[in-house]
Amino acid sequence: MANCERTFIAIKPDGVQRGLVGEIIKRFEQKGFRLVGLKSMQASEDLLKEHYIDLKDRPFFVGLVKYMHSGPVVAMVWEGLNVVKTAAFSLSWQNERNKGHLNRKRGCQTNRL
Repeated sequence: MANCERTFIAIKPDGVQRGLVGEIIKRFEQKGFRLVGLKSMQASEDLLKEHYIDLKDRPFFVGLVKYMHSGPVVAMVWEGLNVVKTAAFSLSWQNERNKGHLNRKRGCQTNRL
């Protein structure tokens, strides 16, 4: 795939608990993206501290790690043309025009790979 991008999407514990996993996968598949990796897991505190290392000096860091460790997460890697931009738009709670985006419902995070 020419100019193919990959992005990491994590469905947070509340998203898993609320049954949003299938809806999130469906939305990305409908946009033509390819799921190249998926793992349901209970993330260790050490893994979470490493993943969020860039936030370690923020006042919410300890609470974030505790929250993410509170239940299972679903870690996914998606591939496709403009998947990074699309994921950021689809999951952005700050985008007021995007009423159906999933992060408004809470439960998702995205990172560029």
